[in-house]
Order: sequence, then structure tokens, then C-alpha cells
Amino acid sequence: MRQAPGMTARDWALLVLLSVIWGGSFLFIKLGLRDLPPLTFVFGRVSLAALALAAYLALSGIRFPRERAVWLAFFGMGVLNNLIPFTLLFWGETRIGGGLASILNATTPIFSIILAHLLTADERITPQKLGGILLGFAGVFALIGGGLVGPIRPSMPAMIACLGAAFSYGLAGVFGRRFRRMGLAPAMGAFGQTAASSMLMLPIALIVDRPWQLPMPGATTWASLLGLALLCTTFGYILFFRILAAGGAVNSSLVTLLVPVSGVLLNGLLLGETLGAAQFAGMALIAFGLLVIDGRIFRLRRRSAPA
Repeated sequence: MRQAPGMTARDWALLVLLSVIWGGSFLFIKLGLRDLPPLTFVFGRVSLAALALAAYLALSGIRFPRERAVWLAFFGMGVLNNLIPFTLLFWGETRIGGGLASILNATTPIFSIILAHLLTADERITPQKLGGILLGFAGVFALIGGGLVGPIRPSMPAMIACLGAAFSYGLAGVFGRRFRRMGLAPAMGAFGQTAASSMLMLPIALIVDRPWQLPMPGATTWASLLGLALLCTTFGYILFFRILAAGGAVNSSLVTLLVPVSGVLLNGLLLGETLGAAQFAGMALIAFGLLVIDGRIFRLRRRSAPA
């Protein structure tokens, strides 16, 4: 298999590892929600991740910013990339399986392209990307279309919530472009958004969930919380930026195709979740749409064509 420039065999292995880690986040969410309500669980995830990232930055000798504009950007990113999508995904997984949630979350690049086209001047939708977007939405319709043409299924609001999370991630991708202009280290951006979302989530969780009245979580819940915060968030961010530096945005975006696969497999093997034909068809259409958007299959076809 021919490797893309800049991506070594080790980088490809790290890409697969990251997809397993991020796919595992849907398993951790499902396990943790057995004892904790969504808002408290979200606060635990972002606050522990912020502490771990702060320690990583301190050990790396990276200076913490104090500029007001930077922290305003952190709060904006924290809302769009953590607070809203985490809350919607966690609530959604109280009603649908983690594997299905991971498939719906894979629509994030589709929303990113649409929003970048609408909100920026330098990223336009090409005919190729439009074809991929239409395939992706065909996959979404395969997943939730039954509720649109017949009686509304109990799972439909949860699936729409997961799509709302993907939409928020897409907004965050457009909003996050300002961090490059600010010259911030990627790990600093990850710390800033988790720290800001922790400060925002604390009063919300205290008012809505009243966590001091909840029974003490079990060992599985604590392990899931630590896995989400330290493995999926802290280590996941660091690993992603390592891959991004080595292979660029195009190669690192392949993780979007792999996360649903690992999410479905992990939740199926460990929790016994099963998907029907409609769910597999939806996943296939979304994955093919992402491949069309990426353009990799067309480049491979041109390379294999006879001269």
C-alpha cells in the first residue's frame, strides 16, 4: 500500500489507535451514564481533561495566555466544541446505542463543509463535495428516515440530538480558525476550551443535577470518566495534533471514517449492541460520502488508470 507523503507506518498505526480511542469514547459514555446524569458527566470529563492538559503544558514549558481576546475565544470554542456537543451526545446516548451515536457523529465533516461555505470566503463547495454531502445526507435519511415518513420513533429525538452535536462541531471547526491566527499551540487550544467549558458547566450541573444528592458512582463509572477525560480527551487531542503535524489535515481526517467502525465494534462486543440493515446502510452511505469529499478514491483511480 502506497503511503501518503509525510505519513510513516508508525503514523498510520497512531491513526488507527486514535480511531479506537475516540470510538471507545462512545462506550465510556454509555457505561458512565448508568450512574451519572449527562450534565454532571460532561462536567467531570472536561474538568479532569483541563487539569491533565494544564499539567502537560506546565511540564512542556508552554506559557499560559492572559490576553482577554484569547480567553474569549476559548469560551466560544468551549461552548461550540465541548459544552453543546458533549451535552447533546451524552443525552442522546441515554436513549440510543453508542454505536449508532458514533455513526451519526461521523457527519461532522459534512456540516463543517456546508458551514465553511456559508460563513467563510475561501472555502467553497465544489461539485465533488456536493456529491459527498448528498451521499452523507442519504445515509442520515437511512438512519432516521422512518421517523420522518411514519410514526415518530422514541429514538428519533436522540438521533437528532447527535446530529445537533455534529452540527456544533462543524461550527467549532469554522470558529477555531482564529486560533491559527493567534499563533497558539494546539495543546493550548485544547486546554483553553476544556477549562472554559468546565467553568460554564459547573453551575449548570449544580443547578440541574444537584450531584451532591446522587448516590456514589460505582467503579465502572469512575473508570469510564477517567477514560473519557484522560484517554479520549487529553491523550486523544495530543495524539491527533501529532498526526496532523506529520500527515496534514487530509490524512488526519481519515480518523472520521474509522471512528464509527471502532465505535460499533466496541459497543457490539462489550455491550451486545446490534445494528440493523438500515443502520449499516446509513453508515456505508455516510462513509462513502466522506470518501468522495476527501477525493482520495478519485486520486487512486487516476493513478491506477493506464497512461
